[in-house]
Amino acid sequence: MCGIVGLFLKAERLEPDLGRLTALMLHEMRDRGPDSAGFAIYGEGGTAHKVSVMAADGESRDWAALAARAEAGLESAGPGAAVTARRVSDHAILETAGDPAALRHWLLDNEPGLTVLATGRRIELYKGVGDPDRVAARFGLEGRSGSHAIAHTRMATESAVTIAGSHPFSTGADTCLVHNGSLSNHNWLRLDLEREGERFQTENDSEVAAAYVAAHMRRGRDLKSALEAAIADLDGFYTFAVGTADGFAVLRDPIACKPAVIAETDDWVAMSSEFRAIARLPGVGHAEIWEPEPGIVYSWSRDRGEAAA
Repeated sequence: MCGIVGLFLKAERLEPDLGRLTALMLHEMRDRGPDSAGFAIYGEGGTAHKVSVMAADGESRDWAALAARAEAGLESAGPGAAVTARRVSDHAILETAGDPAALRHWLLDNEPGLTVLATGRRIELYKGVGDPDRVAARFGLEGRSGSHAIAHTRMATESAVTIAGSHPFSTGADTCLVHNGSLSNHNWLRLDLEREGERFQTENDSEVAAAYVAAHMRRGRDLKSALEAAIADLDGFYTFAVGTADGFAVLRDPIACKPAVIAETDDWVAMSSEFRAIARLPGVGHAEIWEPEPGIVYSWSRDRGEAAA
């Protein structure tokens, strides 16, 4: 079944409340996905690139030693940059001024048991199994600030309950995706993307969808046009919520059998699988509320601050 929430703040004064408001929304989706949960939050960007990682032994792992190994490994391939690590429960945020894609590939090649969740200047991504409220609390979601976030609660109907298989998924810089539904041609798409050099860490079809969007954006498309291409190329049924460094978008497949609702005020845009996740947001009584149309991309950014369909 699964539950999706997304919140994009148009008013900067609300940014300190982003985590708290996202946690309120995520709470309402607990019964749609009690197996696992995750969230991606877009905070203030800096000069360093951040790489979100996790491991089964993450709470006892020496993340500083891993950062030192990664720094040395990247230097052996050419001029490198310092790598530092900040532990967050069984996750860590690695930071570097160097190439984050090179760091991601080095970690995948040299650190078995490690899952690389996301890279980017603004994104931090966390996920875990079990009750979504507990996952949110473990990673301090309520205390986090930023401009936008997407989150997901999962009911694992087609695959094992694992942390790595939980949403969101990200393979491109500051780009991530959550998905309610199922794709029928993801294995063919996976092969095509692997031929282009993409690296996958799970069998989840949602990771393929995330990689598809990221690949199109690397080729120069913006978020809206990347999702428009997905309408033709992705077979199945789905509701997507996608985040980028400065944008947020929602897309339902042309049949639109998976639920979704969007609400917008002058201060924020929110989406969820059900309105109850939006009902507790400030000013919701003045919101424009609608069900997104099938096969239409709805997107927002800080540059526009309004929907594009």
